Amino acid sequence: MPSLHTKETKTMKRIIAAVSCALVAASASAAYPDRPVKLIVPWAAGGDTDNIFRPFAPLLQKHLAQTVVIANVGGASGTVGEREAKNAPADGYTVFAPHDFVHSAYYTGVTDVRYTDFDPICMISSTPSVITASPKTPWKAWAQLQADAKARPGQITVGASLGSTSQFSMALVEKAAGIKFKYIPYDGLAPRMNAILGGHIDLTDSNLTQKSKVQAGLLKFIAIMSEKRNPEIPDVPTMKELGFNVVYAVSRGLMVPKGTPEAVQATLATACVAAAKEPAFANSMTLQGTEVRFLDRKGYAQFLKDNDALYKEISDELGLTKKR
Repeated sequence: MPSLHTKETKTMKRIIAAVSCALVAASASAAYPDRPVKLIVPWAAGGDTDNIFRPFAPLLQKHLAQTVVIANVGGASGTVGEREAKNAPADGYTVFAPHDFVHSAYYTGVTDVRYTDFDPICMISSTPSVITASPKTPWKAWAQLQADAKARPGQITVGASLGSTSQFSMALVEKAAGIKFKYIPYDGLAPRMNAILGGHIDLTDSNLTQKSKVQAGLLKFIAIMSEKRNPEIPDVPTMKELGFNVVYAVSRGLMVPKGTPEAVQATLATACVAAAKEPAFANSMTLQGTEVRFLDRKGYAQFLKDNDALYKEISDELGLTKKR
């Protein structure tokens, strides 16, 4: 039978080990960041998410005083990069740059990773969706599109990342207007835009970044899913104006793997605040047809919680939720 002395010795060793680990973690946090930080963008280069974080990264780098390297990890509607970020060490050297697919992909069964597998750092932007058509389509306005969709249910093709925001936005339009589309899967905006520019699909969800293509006659904007008309495209009506209560925007932010040290999260959050306030970021977002919408850690955490509940409700209503 072990003696009391032996038990005390083992207890002391455990205490010393725990204290040592805590001191090492505190030391690492105090030195953070002492090497480059990887920013995982879960979509291909040239897409919307990449185009928003590409100008943000050097500003974050400036305020972290450390190199920030963007890693485009695309695939499976953003979930390949999401899983890589989730499985990365929780040390602050891997930061995740998602949008609302963290809710939709979970509820539609594309992934088992949830937004709760990460700790929120900040939200930086919100991008209203625009129903965008190929110039090869015959419609000049929403009324013509709706009439055609009712006459040919399930025949008008929509390019979308299945289980992601581009499907949800158009599915809300379907439900509100009482029409049915045919979805063609693409992984991210860049390949969807290539498809619609080539006339391989009829419609997709895009945004104001495509304004120059519309002006050149390469695309057509049918309606925007914002509360009010956007001054950049004053001739494009809102879905609300057209009689449908469809308001939809894609929100983007930064997260880190669950369990990242508090001091590291605080350092990232401070740098995020400063980067989001830079005039250069606001200017770049204007070019992207995006609003700078900043939320701090607490605000972003509440936004994610509320948005997750909303996406579950929408997914259930649209019949997209996969039973687990």
